[in-house]
Amino acid sequence: MSGLESLRQLLRQVHHARPEDLPQMAMRVAPLLDATALVIYLVDHQQRLLLPLPGGSSPARTPIGINDTLAGRAYSTVTTCTAASDDGGHRVWVPLVNGGERMGVLEVVADHPLADETVEECGEVASLLAELVVTRSFYSDTIERTRRRQPMRLAAEMLRAQLPPLTFSTGHLIISGILEPCYDVGGDAFDYAVNGDTAHLALFDAAGHGSAGGMRAVVLASIALAAYRNARRTGLDLTATYHHIDQAVRDHDRFGMITAVLAELDQRTGVLQVISAGHPSGIVLRHGKVVKVLPTPTALPVTLGDRRPPVVVEEALEPWDQVLLYTDGIIEARTPDGETFGFDRLVDFATRALADQLPPPETARRLVHAILEHQDDCLQDDATVLLAQWRSPAPPHSDMETLQAPPHHPLDVQP
Repeated sequence: MSGLESLRQLLRQVHHARPEDLPQMAMRVAPLLDATALVIYLVDHQQRLLLPLPGGSSPARTPIGINDTLAGRAYSTVTTCTAASDDGGHRVWVPLVNGGERMGVLEVVADHPLADETVEECGEVASLLAELVVTRSFYSDTIERTRRRQPMRLAAEMLRAQLPPLTFSTGHLIISGILEPCYDVGGDAFDYAVNGDTAHLALFDAAGHGSAGGMRAVVLASIALAAYRNARRTGLDLTATYHHIDQAVRDHDRFGMITAVLAELDQRTGVLQVISAGHPSGIVLRHGKVVKVLPTPTALPVTLGDRRPPVVVEEALEPWDQVLLYTDGIIEARTPDGETFGFDRLVDFATRALADQLPPPETARRLVHAILEHQDDCLQDDATVLLAQWRSPAPPHSDMETLQAPPHHPLDVQP
């Protein structure tokens, strides 16, 4: 009953809670979980550090690196990790996950090892706290300020406000995206939506990085995003969506240029349809190997779409296949000596990540960090990744039976 009562206590407080109140709310339910403290950590935008959310009687904490720490392992692998602490107590690190989106971790402090049932209850409390972190951030800047480690340029502020959550899972499909640099973007953007049986995926790369602080490219990317969503919500097919985006951007700036990849995945059959508008090829990975390099280009870049009709490419996926879409900032990243990251290195990294059985959001995170390391943390262009893993055919009906949780964690990779 302690776990159920802790959830009830959080729910009773939530309707008038500010983000600043969450740390104290967590502390109040700690005794119900046989713990002395619950501490909320949020991940920074570059996904390198776990940053404590201060407030109330929550004990003081310092940032924790994600790499090579137990808390970081809980975040990276989306699994609960436990260990004895140096002070003779016990620590449980529980991932804070909302709809597949990794928000951070919850530190559970106890003076003795917790029972397995209590650890499970900690996971339930962490799920509710993750939900509260997301919903409270709609009404306040506290969460966003905590996650930032430096000022964000105006162009980045505009674009990031339009992006979807980095990760989403239906249990049958996982979609994860990431965009770097975090604080000074150019014209890259990604979007996705899952409507019924169809998953929609898109990447955009607007020309003009660095011009007027990247503002022109961001405006172009913003129009492309809005037109894409407008077409999607109107029910247009992939070809009509391409033309709709092309016309919208051309009406605003006929000299603008955007490369794009638009894709739709049938969650029941695994059939993938793709239009590559002057964009780098996507790749399909299966059993740790690249089985298909998607053709490119199959259409002209946006604003040139009236000159040639697009071609839609189809590819049949198998369960557990992953589709990796990326912008040219990935393969064209250069070391100070001019060596490019290149397609072969991208493929090698992706196959090694699959061999390590990393969840898709962690694969995306490590790939972009490898790009940053290749360029000594100084990108010449945006580096954007959108990774989708089709785990299994979606059920034909949305009844209560099919809505039950799948046998594996929604972010698990194939065992």
